[in-house]
Amino acid sequence: MLVKEIMSKEVVSLDADTPVQGIAKTFREHNISGAPVLEDGKIIGIITGIDLIARHARIHYPRYLPFLDARIPLENPGEYKEMLRKVLGTTAKEIMTKKVVTISPDADLEELATLMVERKVNPVPVVDDGALLGIVSQADVLRVIEELEKPE
Repeated sequence: MLVKEIMSKEVVSLDADTPVQGIAKTFREHNISGAPVLEDGKIIGIITGIDLIARHARIHYPRYLPFLDARIPLENPGEYKEMLRKVLGTTAKEIMTKKVVTISPDADLEELATLMVERKVNPVPVVDDGALLGIVSQADVLRVIEELEKPE
């Protein structure tokens, strides 16, 4: 089964300047787990429900190992900066994930499932030559699994 056969063609997207409250309202009203952020019709990022929830989670400050007159980071300091950016942001552009993982409409279910599991992404925009064609989520995959696993 191909991605184009299971994707949702009606994509709910967000403008870059959509405020956080508007993002949450859009997710709730459309019963979606994430949406691409568009600017001039192009995908510039993606926001998921977990991005919004993370804004209210406890931030773990980076730990350092003091050594002589230096401080050696025990974690990637970039991850802390990224979390801070998302927590302090007020618009879609400020809190979105900038590196969007996409998939081709001609990819198969196995490739999609592998991508979702290994990269921990949901939903996944379906793109062909830079054009947004649809979006596929875990709910879409579960619908297919339900059909595939039906007893005969």
